[in-house]
Amino acid sequence: MERDCTGAAEEKEPASPRRMELNGDRCSADSRSSRTESCGGDVAKARWTLLRQVLRQSQADSPEVKQASVRRFATFNLFSRKRPVTQDPSDTSDDQWVEYRSVCFPEYSALLRDNLGPLRVNEVLNSFDNTGNVCVWPSEEVMAHYCLQNRHTFRGAVCELGGGMTCLAGLMVAICADAEEVLLSDGNEKSIQNVRQLVEKNRKAGKFGSTRVSARVVRWDCESDISALEGHFDIIMCADCLFLDQYRASLVDAIRRLLQPNGTALHQQYDAQVWEVHLKMQREGKEAYDENIHYPLLLTLTKGPVSLSV
Repeated sequence: MERDCTGAAEEKEPASPRRMELNGDRCSADSRSSRTESCGGDVAKARWTLLRQVLRQSQADSPEVKQASVRRFATFNLFSRKRPVTQDPSDTSDDQWVEYRSVCFPEYSALLRDNLGPLRVNEVLNSFDNTGNVCVWPSEEVMAHYCLQNRHTFRGAVCELGGGMTCLAGLMVAICADAEEVLLSDGNEKSIQNVRQLVEKNRKAGKFGSTRVSARVVRWDCESDISALEGHFDIIMCADCLFLDQYRASLVDAIRRLLQPNGTALHQQYDAQVWEVHLKMQREGKEAYDENIHYPLLLTLTKGPVSLSV
């Protein structure tokens, strides 16, 4: 089943940067008419939930909101975060660039812009799934740590799905591994606009070596997005991409189609260091830490060879 690949309620705003134009490809307008009423209801419900959060931002610091928020646990402290020592003199913008450096593998770091400011109402109404524009979520941090720890396993073509505004895990693969190609993707255009700037910034800093790195919008429920990349990747990874119920089936189908035969998909990782933080938070941080929300689990999927029936 195809859905509207823009994720917008209605296309009333001309020349909006949120329109999904991907390397000249555009999802057919016919996909809008093919949406079922139930799917539209799911998307609308998620959109209005986000809109409510945006409109109530002034109350975001209240104790009640903090207690209910899944962001009350922010990090496993696997990366240090600081402003670069030397700023690019040619960059006269107000962008707040920061350096993420691995605590366990300090030889690897990436330049990020991880704060895009508060969500605006028009962004919620006219773009797809803004959860990746909020912050670098702990699961993405853990995924990036896992990639550094297992960098020797990343070969060939690698893709990160749903990487949000930094695609930190995929970026670390591009920096530390011997992959030929890394595609960083998300379904939100604002996220990918930022990721493209990260790619350019890190490329100029000489972070990628010979690895080809690119970024594009990939929506799991958009046929043209998936068919353009079908069967291309040796490894696909995603972190915390099961948040919205209505896109879970689309994610599984997208992974199946994007992987080569015998390709591998990784969803959320953990190791001994993450386990130690988990135990510590269970003992000392019960108010902020919820195991069912914040502790990432490892799921490895392997696509078997396709059998041909005669």
